[in-house]
Amino acid sequence: MIPNLLWKTKLPKEIPKDLQKIVNKLKKSKNKEDCLRNAYNIITKKFNGGQTFENFFDLFITDIKKLWKKKNPFHCTNLNYLLRFLLIKSNLFKENDIKQKLTLVYYFWPHQYLRVKINKKKYINVDPWGASHKIKFGNYAKGFNFKL
Repeated sequence: MIPNLLWKTKLPKEIPKDLQKIVNKLKKSKNKEDCLRNAYNIITKKFNGGQTFENFFDLFITDIKKLWKKKNPFHCTNLNYLLRFLLIKSNLFKENDIKQKLTLVYYFWPHQYLRVKINKKKYINVDPWGASHKIKFGNYAKGFNFKL
């Protein structure tokens, strides 16, 4: 089965040097929502979401260093893995604050987004893959609500 699609791949303990500065910046966030927005912006400015039939074998990459250096396009699971890594390493989030959710784009194609717990009453859906397809922060690709 494909890593990160139906289960969370274990995050590496060490933070690669090129990501340490980013993590340090995220640690200075005002609160969890600010950290989530900052991490989301970092991921969506650096990477673009692509189709799963493009670069199929990239679905199996779980090495943070390789993913960070990889060129576009990215699969939803890879982008979510990178975002989850930044959030957890910021020390503002725990694993149980981040839920991997599945939906269908075009009512057929499986797609993953994240539901992130901000506090007891507030959750925010994020879809870094969807940002490349005009999906805004707080929403996720589903049905026909995005453009390829």
